[in-house]
Amino acid sequence: MLVLAIDTSTPAVTAGVVEVDGDGVETRGERVTVDPRAHGELITPHALAAAEAAGVALKDLDAIVAGVGPGPFTGLRAGMATAAALGHALGLPVHPVCSLDALAADVVSAGAFLVCTDARRREVYWAAYDSDGNRTDGPHVQRPADLATGVEAAAGDGAVLYAEALGVQPIEPRFPSPAGLVKAARSALLAKAEPAPLTPLYLRRPDAAEPAAPKRVTAR
Repeated sequence: MLVLAIDTSTPAVTAGVVEVDGDGVETRGERVTVDPRAHGELITPHALAAAEAAGVALKDLDAIVAGVGPGPFTGLRAGMATAAALGHALGLPVHPVCSLDALAADVVSAGAFLVCTDARRREVYWAAYDSDGNRTDGPHVQRPADLATGVEAAAGDGAVLYAEALGVQPIEPRFPSPAGLVKAARSALLAKAEPAPLTPLYLRRPDAAEPAAPKRVTAR
């Protein structure tokens, strides 16, 4: 099964073609650029370039996996909209994956760990995982100094940025990979299950707000 994996929940613009079967996953081609201002500009070219690197056409794909956050509103929306549009155009199922779970799927750990990504505003998106990579808490958005879990290892760019405040030792990976995204959706892909709704995990309201109604002017 050939799967296109897309994620724009972090500063990394990530796309890759991954082969999945009963034995595991193998990345056939990927394109990743770390640029928090280029999600909308790069995600479609990255998806096309990843398919070219894998030696396949989009029509050869069997499914799409999309990271649904948590992540900042604008960047996250770019990847999800691209995944939805490609799924509709190609007639492919689009499976949503918590982006923190995708990071956790690539962690090599002998104990419990956290995944923390940068939520801006001096906050992190985070979730906790056991030694087998199963999520035990989260996802949440919180100030690093207020997060007290007792866990000493954390993956993700938030762990790197706020290691001291979190009291953790940063571990790899820093950003979701195409393989990690597909690992997180592997059971559903192999079972050919009906995808869950493609719903973003924003965890907080966007910065933009609707303008207030104009004040009424009364003639004297």
